[in-house]
Amino acid sequence: MDEQLLEALRQVIDPELRINVVDLGLVYSAALVDGDADVAMTLTAPGCPMASFLSGMAEAAIWKQVPGVKSVRVRLVWSPPWQPSMMSEAAKDELGWN
Repeated sequence: MDEQLLEALRQVIDPELRINVVDLGLVYSAALVDGDADVAMTLTAPGCPMASFLSGMAEAAIWKQVPGVKSVRVRLVWSPPWQPSMMSEAAKDELGWN
């Protein structure tokens, strides 16, 4: 995964859990090739009402923080389904799960 994109996406905070989408394990892929950013991410639940908000925030964060970007594509995917085990140790600590 591209570290520049991940750093930008760490600025996108889930409004309910107050943890960034990277540490929540919601980002499945993040590639930057010749200025074209492509991100595949999921949500904690398929019917999440925050879907367009979070994907829009992800796109905006990339445009704002990654120099030289020519295009940004954020795709919401549902396979594999998100599970709490996908969270980073820092996210689990924040939620008191460790």
